[in-house]
Amino acid sequence: MDDLVKGLFNVAFGQREEDERNRDERSRSTWAQVVSGEQDDHDRSSSSSDRHNRHGYNRQAVHQEYERDDDSRQDNYNQVNWNQKDGKKAGDDWETVGKKPAKQHYKAHKDQWSNYKRPLDEQDYSSEVNYDVVIEPSEEELNDLSKALNKLWELDLNRSVPGKDYQIDCGEGKKVYQKEDMAEGSLFSWLSEEIFRRPTFGRFCSLLDNYNPHEGYKENVTPEERQEQAAFIEEISRTAPIKYLHRYLSSKGIASENDQDFKRMITSLWFDLYGRGGTSGSSSAFEHVFVGEIKQRGEQEVSGFHNWLQFYLEEAKGRVNYQGYILPRRRGQIPDSETQLLTIQFEWNGVLKSVSSTLIGVSPEFEVAIYTLCFYLGREENHVELGPYPVNIKCYRLGNKIGSAFPVADC
Repeated sequence: MDDLVKGLFNVAFGQREEDERNRDERSRSTWAQVVSGEQDDHDRSSSSSDRHNRHGYNRQAVHQEYERDDDSRQDNYNQVNWNQKDGKKAGDDWETVGKKPAKQHYKAHKDQWSNYKRPLDEQDYSSEVNYDVVIEPSEEELNDLSKALNKLWELDLNRSVPGKDYQIDCGEGKKVYQKEDMAEGSLFSWLSEEIFRRPTFGRFCSLLDNYNPHEGYKENVTPEERQEQAAFIEEISRTAPIKYLHRYLSSKGIASENDQDFKRMITSLWFDLYGRGGTSGSSSAFEHVFVGEIKQRGEQEVSGFHNWLQFYLEEAKGRVNYQGYILPRRRGQIPDSETQLLTIQFEWNGVLKSVSSTLIGVSPEFEVAIYTLCFYLGREENHVELGPYPVNIKCYRLGNKIGSAFPVADC
């Protein structure tokens, strides 16, 4: 009798242990699929749909978002976007496996930005600075564009320092064709508030929200925005890179030696509107290169958008989703938090930019100077060195304007 009871006991509890082992195996199998990314087509489709929903992307809504004088709509958009990205329901303490950590919502200090719209004679500018560096181009530099561009790198006294002025986290690397998100969080971990108080940085950032990023929509430039443009050019004209640029171009007979004529020439090059996407007056060099545009014809894609400050601000608002850096062709060139030339992949308003390159930390005046110099005196491809970085600065023309300009790691 005892043997019978013992046998029944073992059968009952043995079956329970087997059930628990099976359930644990299923749990481990599910976890392994999540970690390795092995999901069926339906799951991938749902994930893709969820990602776009998480960005809250809607073409008409985003178009309205970039209309002028829409601060209240922008605040609402940001709040909704960040709520969507939070990924948590009310009263729900569970986190989704594999979900990106919540991104901190940074806020740029815009204390002075409203002043930049005032008439030019009512604005305060930086004092003219007597630099300890030589801003007169040498004969060697006048005969070698590469040396001139490297000189501009040396003259970028306003360049931000990694670890002191900002911190980035490059995440993991990927091939251009890979669509998986390889970054656990944001590209920027933090950025010093002092950056936005630097006159050229603040004036540059105040220009970024003057544009509708959708290619083919006619731009309406207000008188206040034109004053912002002129004030930005006036401010950067007081810096070493632009003073060097002026002397260089005037030595070549391309620019007038007169300061006001030179400023008008640079303003026209960067801010005059031209046609793109089949619509006249819908784009400019400044908008394409620094702000970025979303192509509407065929499959949507991001074009331009090569400025690190624009990236930071849009990431802070939740509109940019950083997805990792693009693996370099040469081994041993893996970027880290100190790297200032990055090739990356990201989504902007839910639209993919599969590969983009940008110089991190450089000043606005430096970028205006190098791209202007390449436009007037360079070729479509310009293989140069900028400090420690071998770079191919690409510069494409649209008639007598800059169609696009950006750096590519020359490796």
